[in-house]
Amino acid sequence: MNPIPLIEKYYPPGSLAHRILLRHSGRVAAKAMQAARHAALRETVDVPFVREAALLHDIGIFYTDAPDLGCPGALPYLAHGYKGRELLEKEGYPRHALVCERHIGVGLSADEIRDKGLPLPIRDMLPLSVEEEIVTYADLFFSKNPREQDRERTPEEVRKTLRRFGEDKPAIFDAWHKRFGG
Repeated sequence: MNPIPLIEKYYPPGSLAHRILLRHSGRVAAKAMQAARHAALRETVDVPFVREAALLHDIGIFYTDAPDLGCPGALPYLAHGYKGRELLEKEGYPRHALVCERHIGVGLSADEIRDKGLPLPIRDMLPLSVEEEIVTYADLFFSKNPREQDRERTPEEVRKTLRRFGEDKPAIFDAWHKRFGG
């Protein structure tokens, strides 16, 4: 499948959101492909799917209230994952849809969502497949912020960001970093 026509169905070419989404997702896809090739030396990885999913992982951002990204929606930014899942399921891509929902941070458990009062459906949103883990891992290195999106974060910067969400989060990242070529 070619993700670009699907993205352009929801993001008019030339719009701010289109430019930001494609720039960010392209960087994530490149990092994910590198990680997928490294992981494929030791385990089975659907490398073409990783590229497609990486390009589509943030397709739900237009539902959110993120004017700096050109997104005029009403939902909190955190909702972009599950809204992307809904969109891609409607489009007939259920496997890609799961990547959207499960790529936030290093994943979110139903307990975390409930205990922290996050504005999300209460269900596990944890990456389960190696492909989901790879896209989630690669996404941690890049921001959509237009002032930062051309810079790849260092592993220490990723760890520092993840620590704010729990002491267990950097350990998950470290295991992925070792596994995917860090």
